[in-house]
Amino acid sequence: MSISLSDIRDDRQLRSLTGLPEKQSEKLARIFGEVYEETLQQNYEKAEAAGGRKRKRGGGRKSRLPTAREKLLFVSYYLKDYPTFDVLSAVFGISRSKACENIHKLLPVMNETLIRIGVMPRRRFGNADDMRDALGDIGRIIIDATERAHQRPSDNTEQASMYSGKKKTYGEKHRPQFP
Repeated sequence: MSISLSDIRDDRQLRSLTGLPEKQSEKLARIFGEVYEETLQQNYEKAEAAGGRKRKRGGGRKSRLPTAREKLLFVSYYLKDYPTFDVLSAVFGISRSKACENIHKLLPVMNETLIRIGVMPRRRFGNADDMRDALGDIGRIIIDATERAHQRPSDNTEQASMYSGKKKTYGEKHRPQFP
C-alpha cells in the first residue's frame, strides 16, 4: 500500500492529501525542484572539496521518490497531516528510517522554496519599528502568549510571582521581546 502521483485521481484528492490545488502544486514543484538541485549540487561540492566522495553524483541506489513532484507530495503530506514516520513509511512504501531521512533532507528545501516564492512569514524582527513596517496598515495585532510551567519555587515571594492563578500551577507567560 504505497501512494504515488499516479494514484491521485483528481484535484480534490490532491488537496486532501497535501492542501495544495493542482496548479499551485505544479508551480511549487518546479521551484522546489530547482532548490533541491541547487542543494544537491552544494552538498556535492562540499563533499568533493572535503575529499569525502566515493562516487560521482547520481551513483548509488535510486530513490523511491524519483521526481521533484513526488518529493513535494511526500513533504507536503507530512506537513499537512504530521503522521508518524511509521505511517509515512507505510503510505509511501519506504522504510521508517528513510522516511525520517527524507523529511530531514526535504524540510529545509521546502523552507527555502517558500522563502523564494515569498510566502514564508518573517520570524524575527530587530525592533518594534521593523515589525510595524512588516505589518503595514494592520492597526491591531493579538499575540497568543502561552504559559510555560516551572517547578514550584521554595521562596514564598517567588511563589507569589510565579503563581499562574490556576489551581496548583506555577509558570511564566511567554512575552515577545525586542532587543
